[in-house]
Amino acid sequence: MRVLRVVVGGLLCLTGVVWIGQGVGLVHGSFMTGATQWALLGGAALIVGLGLLSLGRHSRRNAEDGA
Repeated sequence: MRVLRVVVGGLLCLTGVVWIGQGVGLVHGSFMTGATQWALLGGAALIVGLGLLSLGRHSRRNAEDGA
């Protein structure tokens, strides 16, 4: 389960960064370029992804401690 959290969290972080870049106009070539909505959605995806990465890291510590 920890691996799934880390993989999904990492993908959400990557997706969030791309969406933020498109939303603020740093990444061009899409209908999402310059649309603030995508920057906000990217921020939300990034926060959720970081949360999943944190949970995956926390689960790893508990497994190593034997708890």
